[in-house]
Amino acid sequence: MTLPSVQKKGEWQPRVVGLDLSLTSTGIAGTDWARAYRPGRRRSHERLDWLVAAVALSVKDGADLVVVEGAAYAQGGQAGHHELAGLWWLVTQYLWRHRIPYAVVTPHGRTIYATGRANPAQDFPRKDRARIAKGMVRSVAVERYGVPCEGPGRYDQADATILAAMGLDWLGYPTVPVPDSHRRALEAVRWPDLIPAAAN
Repeated sequence: MTLPSVQKKGEWQPRVVGLDLSLTSTGIAGTDWARAYRPGRRRSHERLDWLVAAVALSVKDGADLVVVEGAAYAQGGQAGHHELAGLWWLVTQYLWRHRIPYAVVTPHGRTIYATGRANPAQDFPRKDRARIAKGMVRSVAVERYGVPCEGPGRYDQADATILAAMGLDWLGYPTVPVPDSHRRALEAVRWPDLIPAAAN
């Protein structure tokens, strides 16, 4: 895989948004920003409506590409998985209806792009792995991309930051150099019918 040239500050680049959908804290990020939307006490339809509105607000001025985290199938039996699936479909339906191209990245793909490994914390005790892996991804978002991911939704912000970075990289507009061992995650994504700049 050939590395595209890194974008310089001030140069035009496509507007890419990363979405880490969650019922309790949805992470939304762009090139140099990230936010976590926390619905608080809202539940059921009210919560879904509120979260979809948050996504709509983030793309209201247009987006060239949205990169959405897909389902973690290993966690299919978790509480609220039915409602979370509903949120995912409502959001992607919104994007489709508004003709906003989107791609879906697996949690492993996001982690590989960030750390180079699908399970970066596998050398740690099993009970600590998920927490440590989240911290590793957050460190990459903060240190590699310079996006401050803080507060209760810091891990969701970090995941969304990595997803947005993947989209920019695939389009040929990476903001920082990323090793091939990490960029291999791009090959596993089914990207929409857009022509990456690197292919021109």
